[in-house]
Amino acid sequence: MPIVLKGRQLVKIGELAKMFSVLPSTINFYTREGLLPEDGRSQGGYRLYDAKKALNKLRKIEGLQRKKRFTIDEIRKLL
Repeated sequence: MPIVLKGRQLVKIGELAKMFSVLPSTINFYTREGLLPEDGRSQGGYRLYDAKKALNKLRKIEGLQRKKRFTIDEIRKLL
């Protein structure tokens, strides 16, 4: 269930993964690699992401990685 904070729809990793049709481990990996910053934390300590912003960034990452064959390091520099 999304959390609305200051007009932004924030979602947990699992929800974001479903929205983008990837595994939660993919979201965790991109976060650890500095490609997808979190936008907050829930009261329980879960990472939260602005759904719209995160989906746009995931589309960029996917395009650079799959279509243009950039490495994670190259993507990090471009973002």
